[in-house]
Amino acid sequence: MLDRLSLRIRILLFFGLLAVGTLAAIGAGLWIAARRAGAEGLHPEAVQGALIAGFLALGLIVWVWFLFDANVARAIERLSAAIRARVHAGIEHDLAAEAQAARYLGDLAPAAEAITRSLVQTRNALAESVARETTRLAAEKSRLETLLADVPVAVLLCTADHQLVFYNGQAVDILGEGSAPGLARNLLDYLREGPIRHAYDRLAGAGDPDMASDLLCATVSGGRLLAGRMRVLRRREEGVPPGYVLTLRDVTADITAHTRRDALLTEVFDRVRRPAANLQTVIGVLSEIEGDSDAPDLSAAMLDEVGALTRAITELGARYDAVQSEWRPLVNTRSADLMDGLKGRLQAEGMVLDTDGPELILQVDGFEIAAFWTWLAGRLAAEGLSRAFRLVLIEEDGPGAAMRLEWDGAPLSVGRLDGWLTEPLGRDTGELTAQAVLKTHGTECWPEPRPGHCAVVMPIRSARRAGRRPPPLARAVVYDFDLLSKARNAAVADTRLADLTFVVFDTETTGLTPSSDAIVQIAAVRLVNGRRVTGEVFDTLVDPGRPIPAASTDVHGITDQMVLGAPDIREAARQFHKFAEGAVLIAHNAPFDMEFLRRQEEAIGLAFDHPVLDTVLLSAVVYGQLEQHSLDALCARLGITIPEEARHTAIGDTIATADAFLKLVPMLTARGLTTFGEVVAEVRKHGRLLKDLNG
Repeated sequence: MLDRLSLRIRILLFFGLLAVGTLAAIGAGLWIAARRAGAEGLHPEAVQGALIAGFLALGLIVWVWFLFDANVARAIERLSAAIRARVHAGIEHDLAAEAQAARYLGDLAPAAEAITRSLVQTRNALAESVARETTRLAAEKSRLETLLADVPVAVLLCTADHQLVFYNGQAVDILGEGSAPGLARNLLDYLREGPIRHAYDRLAGAGDPDMASDLLCATVSGGRLLAGRMRVLRRREEGVPPGYVLTLRDVTADITAHTRRDALLTEVFDRVRRPAANLQTVIGVLSEIEGDSDAPDLSAAMLDEVGALTRAITELGARYDAVQSEWRPLVNTRSADLMDGLKGRLQAEGMVLDTDGPELILQVDGFEIAAFWTWLAGRLAAEGLSRAFRLVLIEEDGPGAAMRLEWDGAPLSVGRLDGWLTEPLGRDTGELTAQAVLKTHGTECWPEPRPGHCAVVMPIRSARRAGRRPPPLARAVVYDFDLLSKARNAAVADTRLADLTFVVFDTETTGLTPSSDAIVQIAAVRLVNGRRVTGEVFDTLVDPGRPIPAASTDVHGITDQMVLGAPDIREAARQFHKFAEGAVLIAHNAPFDMEFLRRQEEAIGLAFDHPVLDTVLLSAVVYGQLEQHSLDALCARLGITIPEEARHTAIGDTIATADAFLKLVPMLTARGLTTFGEVVAEVRKHGRLLKDLNG
């Protein structure tokens, strides 16, 4: 019990006991003296002297206690508090004031000051070392992320129950098929489970972390065939099955291309072998009957076989050229970047180039196309036709486009251009010819004289208009290694908010009435393990199947032209349902957005029965019902800035809502609301604002 008392109280009790003992001793002395004095009793002077001695002793004890309390007990407590502050609070200044107060404690104060000074120096040195190492590790982490983002194969890290912990950008391309993969999702939702389970069971059973297994698997839809390699991680804890690393490469196109090339090569041999054998036979017969006037005339037969052989070679050559254009990988290239590069190259060679046309995404080999137009402009300049050009990009009605190189001057004939096409493009391109560039892109070019100017036209087979909406967040490697050891609770109501996966979403619509209006855009992001996963974004325009009112376009900026070719609401709702699978939905004013989605449940055969949280109600829990709870007001209170160009776009409002929710969670936790069930119970107290959607 006494050890719970402070030092000053214990010292006070000590001196109190000393005072009681002193008074008891004086009283005992008087009692003994009175016994010996007998009937005469004590002299009054003796009693007075004893009382005076008692008061003097009591005063002396109080005085000594006061000095001891002021210069020892208080000094010790002040010194101990200062030491604790320097140990736990990170205070670094010296103990000069405390040492002066503890000057009567001998060497204790200097010793404490020396200890704390050494502690501060050690901590500073450790902090500098940690900072240097953290900087180094951050740089290495950044380089590793860059490398893994650019490797040409999909890299995935999964737990033993096939939950995704890490994936790179190539994995999104391979596993996407309508909905991108996400952290904490099950890999077997994307890949057929037989080869994956078989390879994991074999490797985990072997117990050798250096052992790897090659496998061939298909996506769940069967649309892609993937070649992969699996390696199991080293076991971290006894009794806990290890995760595994899986690399995947899409071999569907390779197999298809190889199959086509093999089939074409087989057909070449079959179709050329027969006419060649017939010609050999005819030539042999001719050599035997040469000079025989009665021999039959075989010229017609020979001409037929030569014609068949010529037609076969011509057709097969054309088909081979087509296969070549499919075999070469073409990438999406922004037209503005391509034309800017062309302008710089021509200016470096003393020519002038003006550009015009819409901004398109062209599926081309940008280097070859730039080399082609640079070569052609140089050839025209060398012939004296012109040194000033204009490159115009024309958007076609279909999926393609056309590039026109125009100049003012003499026209260019078809024969002259065809003669040039067999020439190499220049020193930087080796033996690459203009004709080879055209074959690679499955196109052609021709001169086209116009009144006042001439042009050379090249069609581009695949092109699309570049979007003007805010682009999705940059996609790189996505990971959270804490998921390897995170426990999962099947009961959502009993699960901590930090352990749940959330999908924050927003919609833009043709109006405010769910019964008569329609969705024109859906956007969403995923929150996993308390952070927004920047690579996991859902953002699509939706064709509402009706005109978009001008008043609605003024709000969100989406026009009828922008939604042409976009998926309808049924397809978009299916894709969003897949993206939000297994997650808690979050929206600002959720009843509005959920009503639009739930009206599609019967049409798509899926139910939006996810748990739902509404940031309007969460704001009311934290700040009270009397505050403003609009998204702008909530973001202003939380220090979140919504870019003006992103406001009232689905993706812009979604990101703002997600950031607001992440800042609200610690505030809810501080109020003792840690689980989903506790939060729902609290928000239902604010049903006057909005209805809670959790049944």
